[in-house]
Amino acid sequence: MHTVKEAALITGLTEHAVRFYTDKGLVPSVQRDKNNIRMFDEESINWLLGVKCLKQSGMPIEVIKTYIDLCLEGDSSIPQRYKLIMEHKEAARVKLEEAQRHIAHLEQKTELYQAILEHRSPDTTNPGNWDNIQHMHGDVFYSPSVRKA
Repeated sequence: MHTVKEAALITGLTEHAVRFYTDKGLVPSVQRDKNNIRMFDEESINWLLGVKCLKQSGMPIEVIKTYIDLCLEGDSSIPQRYKLIMEHKEAARVKLEEAQRHIAHLEQKTELYQAILEHRSPDTTNPGNWDNIQHMHGDVFYSPSVRKA
């Protein structure tokens, strides 16, 4: 049997995370000694490692809890677990696509800043300067009637 500190060392989690996961019901085999101290056997360590894996994939705690509850139902829940993993994978893909759009936008911004630093372009990144440069970027500024509203 392992203490919280030992379980943390074995799994690479923090002691706080070990306690948090057990409090959230994510380690169904955790036991308590006569002093109500959490004690972890090898199965509990495996649950912690499974939670760590799912958490590292970005899965929310509530979904991990659902996954664990399904695991406790046994092999009959494999289709539901597969569906849950596929839904999480799709959500991760959407986040990745969004992050790729952010990176592409930031690439454009860094190119612009490089041009500004090399004096090839005026500073169009500072909203304080936009009144002076509207003629250069009319497509991105509101019309005067909208700006006054």
